[in-house]
Amino acid sequence: MRVRRGSPSWVRRGVLAAVLLGAAILPAHASGSARACRPGHCVTAGTVRWTRELPGSWLAGSGAVGTAPSQDEAYAAAGGGVAAIGFGLTVQGYDLNSGHLLWMASPATLPAFPAGAAIVSVRAWPGVVTVGVSIPAAGKSPMSRAEVVLSARTGAVVRVYQAAEYGGAVAADAARTVVAGTRSVTCYDNVTGRAIWSRPTGLVAQAWRVDGGDLYVTIAAGGYLGTAPVTALRKITLQDGSQQVISPATGPFAGALSGAVSGVVLFSATDGLTAYSGTDGRQLWHDPAVVPETVDVVRQTLYVSSGDALIGIDPLTGARVRDANAKGSSALYEVRGGVALGLDQGSLGDAYGYSMASHRVVWTSPALPWPHYFVDLSGLGGSTVDAHGTVLLTSCAGLGSTWPSASAQTCQRPELVALSR
Repeated sequence: MRVRRGSPSWVRRGVLAAVLLGAAILPAHASGSARACRPGHCVTAGTVRWTRELPGSWLAGSGAVGTAPSQDEAYAAAGGGVAAIGFGLTVQGYDLNSGHLLWMASPATLPAFPAGAAIVSVRAWPGVVTVGVSIPAAGKSPMSRAEVVLSARTGAVVRVYQAAEYGGAVAADAARTVVAGTRSVTCYDNVTGRAIWSRPTGLVAQAWRVDGGDLYVTIAAGGYLGTAPVTALRKITLQDGSQQVISPATGPFAGALSGAVSGVVLFSATDGLTAYSGTDGRQLWHDPAVVPETVDVVRQTLYVSSGDALIGIDPLTGARVRDANAKGSSALYEVRGGVALGLDQGSLGDAYGYSMASHRVVWTSPALPWPHYFVDLSGLGGSTVDAHGTVLLTSCAGLGSTWPSASAQTCQRPELVALSR
């Protein structure tokens, strides 16, 4: 689902204030950066790779607001050699390595959308960038969504596909795009626009999650907005559209679909978290006292919250993972390779990496005033980080007048920042 400023989400959008217990004064927080090597080259975690000034009207404020557009929302993604950011009806694409502006798509170059339409998703894939545009309701027609496929190299419109409001592109490359629609999941040929395969998913929009090359779609009488239980799951292979229907032997799944990782599907309810096999629907484990938060995609570790603690668990067994926890955590960004991303927000903020094993800060960035971090780990097509560890943030390099809300000021120099981690 779209993650809006100030709205609840199973991905908590905050900072590591409680985790670090005053990390701004800990010696480790000033200890410099760690080395993060990849095949062919080595980068330093915490290094600001580049910054680029952003157009439009932006605000800077405390808490989860950070640096954000004064209207609508901003979404960003990095992958396939491109960093892209979208807000309003404008999308800009940058070279991920150099920060050079490659293109800008605007209302003048995008398809004609009615008044009130706005970008609600940006994702970067090999060869293309997909942009979800929410189209407001007109008369008796419900709100709808268009998925715009742009060339990652030029920003030119490749195709436009219809999608469910909380659907959109679940997989894409230069040749094809798989779109979750209101009544089906369809793989399109980007050259011809024709469907390669399509799998019906019912008369109402369903919840879904992606796990590697598989897409799990719920089967529930009322869809994702209804209260009817999920009686089964469609497991659709993204490569060829082959489908398997998975049902638990003991009745409906317990709660709402909240995640999928390592062939395990997760369901959340008021009585806790239940994990099922993504192959045959067997219940694997149940924990009555945890809420799913994020997944370490490198170590395939599921992180859950229990009280004020963040705990890493094995998704297959539910067992706690040794050296993968943080006590006193009120909020936490995504974890990668055992290191969580933290932000000190404010006029002298910075980003830093917090080791879940050693419980100390292992790298820190230069000051990034009023930073805002873009991530949506729910799998529903929002802002993401790329697979190679580039973090995209917006920051404010110059404050202006106070906004009518005392918690924010106008930002005279909004910037997009690419940070290595």
